[in-house]
Amino acid sequence: MQKYKCELCGYVYDPEVGDPDNGIAAGTAFEDLPADWVCPLCSADKENFSPED
Repeated sequence: MQKYKCELCGYVYDPEVGDPDNGIAAGTAFEDLPADWVCPLCSADKENFSPED
């Protein structure tokens, strides 16, 4: 699964890890994150993320 990086702070969302502190289970693809999910470090919206190379 594709990792996505926050363009504002550099946080990388790794679907293999998820975001357990915010209720996102491991194995959750970025595309499947809730629309209101935000970066856990800087609170940026999903639109501020781009696929990581």
